Amino acid sequence: MLEKALQGNKAYWGWIATLLVVIGIGFGFYVYQLQQGLGVTGLNRDVSWGLYIGQLTYMVGIAASAVMLVLPYYLHDHKAFGKLVIFGEFLAVSAVVVCLLFVVVDLGQPQRLMNVILYPTPNSVLFWDMVVLNGYLFLNIIIGWSVLHAVKKGVRPASWVKVLIYVSIPWAVSIHTVTAFLYAGLPGRYFWHDSLLAASFLSGAFAAGPALLLLILMIVQKVSDLKIPKEAIQTMTKIITYAWAINLFMVLLKIFSAYYSQYPAKMAAFDYMFGGYGGEQLMPWMWNFVFLGVVSLALLVIPATRNNPVTMTIALIMVFVAGWIDKGLTLVIGGFIPNPFKVHTEYWPTIPEVFISIGVYAVGLLILTVLYKVALAVQRESAS
Repeated sequence: MLEKALQGNKAYWGWIATLLVVIGIGFGFYVYQLQQGLGVTGLNRDVSWGLYIGQLTYMVGIAASAVMLVLPYYLHDHKAFGKLVIFGEFLAVSAVVVCLLFVVVDLGQPQRLMNVILYPTPNSVLFWDMVVLNGYLFLNIIIGWSVLHAVKKGVRPASWVKVLIYVSIPWAVSIHTVTAFLYAGLPGRYFWHDSLLAASFLSGAFAAGPALLLLILMIVQKVSDLKIPKEAIQTMTKIITYAWAINLFMVLLKIFSAYYSQYPAKMAAFDYMFGGYGGEQLMPWMWNFVFLGVVSLALLVIPATRNNPVTMTIALIMVFVAGWIDKGLTLVIGGFIPNPFKVHTEYWPTIPEVFISIGVYAVGLLILTVLYKVALAVQRESAS
């Protein structure tokens, strides 16, 4: 079926060429990082995780969000999601590949990855993060490809595929839970040491992921013959609304528990992020998060704006960007600054980090484009 990705018009090949150019630029900066070491990044002794790990965290959530289509369709027979589930699963595949690539670039020297494989340490959360991410990747590749093959043949997927689909539902929850444990399991990092962190990760993911998927599907609908059922859009926007409301509620809980209990270390993190105490680089981002989060929630809660295509699209973009600010940028930096000794050591991504990250995202978009091209072609042939 992959041969279907080799057929396309000028716009398709222009998009592919653009992505390859961006990947090439990102790879060039990665080679520079390999030669010079992680010193070309903004990372330092006090802030040892930065933009790369932030993107890993955010994209794990995007990958996990596929369950928001899989679960209603396979467990509750929500037929409106029928033709869209495959796109959610392929989004998960590309998102997990992006996650793994961010791990590789963050290690500095890729051969260090072999340490996790050659010397497995089951008592390490990082080991289990590798297991669940790779397992989820293979699950979605096998499920997505098998379902697509069945569609092409005009038959129902094999029964063993359905077993894998049921396995993938809790597995999706596990990948973001384990990622949250990487943070929450560090007692010296007070900002992350929170029993609700995994729940916060999942609620944010189940809003930002479907928001991104719906935005992508709306673009695909513009450039292809894909038709998104109105009922599917309405259901997805309701899922996004509830998940986003829960996510913002959890942010308020964190702020309340920090200041009501006068927890010094947690207050210091919020003072730094919202008040600019010790450094002002994150402050505009945090207030933008508040603005985007509140306005998008208002647009999604009100039925008239949620069902209006223009305001709904604006709300989805806001949710996606606010989610990225929250989990992809400020979570990691805010957890390191100030350090346990109340020292503020600023971190900001350098140009190589930014271009390497853009290159990694371009790889994900290339994989997503190819998979969607194949899926659309198979669905078109099946319908004819």
